[in-house]
Amino acid sequence: MKRLLGLALAGAVALPVPALAQQAIQLTIASSHPTAIPWVGMIQTHFMARTDELLAQGGNYSIDWQEAFGGTLYRANATLSSVEDGITDIGWVFSMLEGGQLPLSQVSSFSPFATNNPPVQLEVMWDLLENNNDFANEWSQYGLVVLGLTATDSYDIYTTRPVNALADLQGMRISAPGALANWLRGTGASAVDGALTTYYTDIQTGVSDGTLSLALGILPTRVYEVAPYITRVDMGTAFSGAIAINRDVWETLPVEVQEAMREAGRYYTESHGLDLIERREFALNRMVELGADQSTPVTITVLPESEREAWVAGLPDVAGEWATARGPAAAAFLQAYMDGLRAAGEVPLRDWATGN
Repeated sequence: MKRLLGLALAGAVALPVPALAQQAIQLTIASSHPTAIPWVGMIQTHFMARTDELLAQGGNYSIDWQEAFGGTLYRANATLSSVEDGITDIGWVFSMLEGGQLPLSQVSSFSPFATNNPPVQLEVMWDLLENNNDFANEWSQYGLVVLGLTATDSYDIYTTRPVNALADLQGMRISAPGALANWLRGTGASAVDGALTTYYTDIQTGVSDGTLSLALGILPTRVYEVAPYITRVDMGTAFSGAIAINRDVWETLPVEVQEAMREAGRYYTESHGLDLIERREFALNRMVELGADQSTPVTITVLPESEREAWVAGLPDVAGEWATARGPAAAAFLQAYMDGLRAAGEVPLRDWATGN
């Protein structure tokens, strides 16, 4: 009897043990802009996909993504509050339209013509996020954990009539998001507040005569159809926001999931920076191709360097005004930003930290 019992126990031990199923964690991820916008689409193809890949390697967890892109849950004017209030668990925060809440995040928007190199700019901003307490607290005070950063490709002018010289902007109404309206000061143009999601209708209906914008945003939104004159100015790239997660949600996640998301966020940031460079020329050329048969074909001209220099020289000290209004922390942050760019090999066309 004891021998039979021993055989039975041995047999039980020999039976295969079923693998434990992955624990599925449900998370909502959202944006105000559609996935046709490259940096939003890359949230799917790079941040989410990389997170899934890393978790699959661990085998313990998976994410059940509930996607709400393209303004399904919130518009461009509510990106920060929507993550803060838990309307979405994870979301793209469009910092350019959150100047009152995220003042230091506007530093590049008040220092045009400083860099046309998105990967460098993003690396500088990451370093500041990790080492500048004021900048880190700016995001964390709203209960956000930053996972990835976004920037723009270089800004140009898209208009309903040709702009071959600075004087051609005189009297024009140009759509520009938030603080970027400052880039038009001294040009004779007046700024009209807007975003990529509003430019087409605003120009089509005569609210504005064009936009100060970026190729990777204009191409998918087809703004070139109503603003076929593209003037390359190379005004510079700008920090535009972050993929962020609600901290209360973050703290419920297992460490393995947190680590995967942090790694995926860095992967997203680096890939996004390189993508901005690689896609810009393609986007400009593609707009010319797609707009060739329009009643007014799409054309690209380059603003002469003398006119570009005149533009920069004619700008008031927008960075100095911003720093003065925001206090010592902003002045120190502006200096740190400009120092970071120069340390990385960039040569800003104007030293905004000194106003020269």
